Amino acid sequence: MTDLTIRNDEQVIFALRSLYEKYGYSQYKMTKFEEYDLYVRNKDFLISDNIITFNDTNGKLMALKPDVTLSIIKSNKNNSAPVRKVYYNENVYRVSKGSNSFREIMQVGLECLGDIDNYNISEVLSLAAESLRSISDECILSVSNIDFISNILDAEDVSSDIKSAVFKFIGEKNLHELSVLLKEAEISEENAEKLCVLATLHGSPDRVMPKLRELFPDCAEVDKFESILNSISDELNDIIEIDFSITGDSKYYNGIAFKGYISGISGSVLSGGQYDRLMRKMKQSDKAIGFAIYMDMLESLNEKFNDYDVDTVLLYSDSDDIAKLNKVLRELADKCASILAIKEIPQKLRYRVLMKFDGEEAKLCE
Repeated sequence: MTDLTIRNDEQVIFALRSLYEKYGYSQYKMTKFEEYDLYVRNKDFLISDNIITFNDTNGKLMALKPDVTLSIIKSNKNNSAPVRKVYYNENVYRVSKGSNSFREIMQVGLECLGDIDNYNISEVLSLAAESLRSISDECILSVSNIDFISNILDAEDVSSDIKSAVFKFIGEKNLHELSVLLKEAEISEENAEKLCVLATLHGSPDRVMPKLRELFPDCAEVDKFESILNSISDELNDIIEIDFSITGDSKYYNGIAFKGYISGISGSVLSGGQYDRLMRKMKQSDKAIGFAIYMDMLESLNEKFNDYDVDTVLLYSDSDDIAKLNKVLRELADKCASILAIKEIPQKLRYRVLMKFDGEEAKLCE
């Protein structure tokens, strides 16, 4: 029996926690704030650079945490054998995409740090897809590998500014600006064509992988990418697609990057990837991969799912026998999703069934 008194996002969190623990991930807990300097040094990694700050009693500038990953990295001990697997459901404090104002937002996710191998990458991708499925059957996990783009630009020895601009235009699928930039940067015709093709590659692995092999024949990186995608169970293949416009900041990310989408919600609700470069920036030698689910993005989905505030309303009066009323309530509670006993119906209360207690039993109202 479904309990409609539990909000949909809470049901999702319980399901995700169970999923992650089943695969050996332990819960990570943290305080509500960190030193502001941690976020200043990694501003580009954050979704928003708007951070709530305050002075500690010793005068040190602190910040309400806008992110969990940075705190997990900070607490990580290098050369964890073989890997450290953690998940979290923590409140973060940042500007919500929906309201454009500061909010306390529940964020759920996981991180895998240490000697990351192909299995670990496959496992995290699979858990990301399963996470989306636990929210809605109508979902898509878009997967990319930004090393294909990075390797081309490294071979051309371009500046960091040009590299960032290329990633930006590919992320926007802006072929016109990308072509102009590549020409101005004097990128070779062969590599410029490869980058433009990558910017438009999108679809199922069966459709995209042959085209990727044409671009990069006899390439070990293509073999690895295909192997990881093939390792994901057949049950998930229908929600996996390849999309090289999924990029992220190349100063922090490398290798596999991905985003998750739910039907009916504009924008991604899940984002993740490998972030070895961020680990190096924070003086860590371990590799890492993880993802986060932004629960505030699910609010519109909650409204869709929660058509009613309560399943059944039972009207009673002051003259009714309380013992008989309680007996009828217990009987109804075993049959319906949720029940609310009240004397008058509040304005705007949404309910599926309206009943009235006649002193002996509950009867449907016409």
